[in-house]
Amino acid sequence: MAWNEPGNGGKDRDPWGNDGKHQGPPDLDKVIRNLSGKLGGLLGNRGSGSGGGLGSFGITVALVIALAVWVVSGFYTIGEAQRGVVLRFGKFYQTVEPGLSWKATFIDRVYPVDVETVRSLPASGFMLTRDENLVRVEMDVQYRVIEPRDYLFNVTNADDSLHQALDSALRYVVGHSTMDDVLTVGRERVRQETRELLEQIIEPYQLGLMILDLNFLPARPPEEVKDAFDDAIAAQEDEQRFIREAEAYAREIEPKARGQAQRLLQEAEAYKQQVALRAEGEVARFRELLPQYELQPGLTRQRIYLETMEEIYSKVNKVVVDTPEGNNSLMYLPLDKLMEQQARREAKVDPNVITSDYLNNNNVPSGQDSGQLRPGSDRGNIRPTSGRN
Repeated sequence: MAWNEPGNGGKDRDPWGNDGKHQGPPDLDKVIRNLSGKLGGLLGNRGSGSGGGLGSFGITVALVIALAVWVVSGFYTIGEAQRGVVLRFGKFYQTVEPGLSWKATFIDRVYPVDVETVRSLPASGFMLTRDENLVRVEMDVQYRVIEPRDYLFNVTNADDSLHQALDSALRYVVGHSTMDDVLTVGRERVRQETRELLEQIIEPYQLGLMILDLNFLPARPPEEVKDAFDDAIAAQEDEQRFIREAEAYAREIEPKARGQAQRLLQEAEAYKQQVALRAEGEVARFRELLPQYELQPGLTRQRIYLETMEEIYSKVNKVVVDTPEGNNSLMYLPLDKLMEQQARREAKVDPNVITSDYLNNNNVPSGQDSGQLRPGSDRGNIRPTSGRN
């Protein structure tokens, strides 16, 4: 029920104390005078006797309470991964280590700074390369704070300054690199040069930051020419693959070639020694024949001729005999067949079962070696030649 609702028997509860007679707000000046009188009585009046003691006690209590509140409000805690930068009257005072500390409220101000967390800052955009190609490059820098004071007060915003320095360094390096370097073969070089240039740029500003690493994200050309660049990259990968295969083939062939060369050298050396020894033997043999030749030149010459012809004919299995003059026909002597037939007659077996194994077991050569046999006695036996008579 409202305080002035009709029908309440004149018992209106007027909040301004008018008892329902006068409807309106109270006098503001009167309210202020009453409040001032009450405060004056609380603080005490030096002209009154007991009031002065009560006022002094109240002031003391108020001051003690205010001091306690001021002291308690000065305690604060710095986290394990943080460092606190304390300003006194707006000027740097000290750096606080982790733990519970105290500051003078309204005098000191503390700014906690995280120095353990690794922060990340990206930079990207379309950039023009040295060969006038447009490519989108993305790079991410990882860093952390090592000097809280420099981080807070040497520049307006250290993170923003680092971002601008990274963008400037990246654009400079990309602008001095080719498209192939940025997309494929030179990515590590671009990343390393960007980091070195970035550290040179931020060093004079003393940002209080330490660069941990730069991540060069995959660069890509504009979407309009992406297919053509994909084909170019695939061709470059094939080129590198072929180069590696060729190098592997070279590493495989080179030892074999060296081995073959060494073997040929050893064979040549052995052949050299063989020819030299054979020549020395021939010289020694002719020296032995020299006295006989001096005694019987014609006979010695005839013997040498016969031995030479015997050696030559022992290596052939077919003989062609020239006919006398006026006859154009030639006589062909199949010595190999004749010797096989002679061997069969000697063995007195069926000619159809004569085999090469039988001939070999009975020291009867065939083929090219059959020329080393000659007719023996009048019985038709076949025997190997003895070399010289």
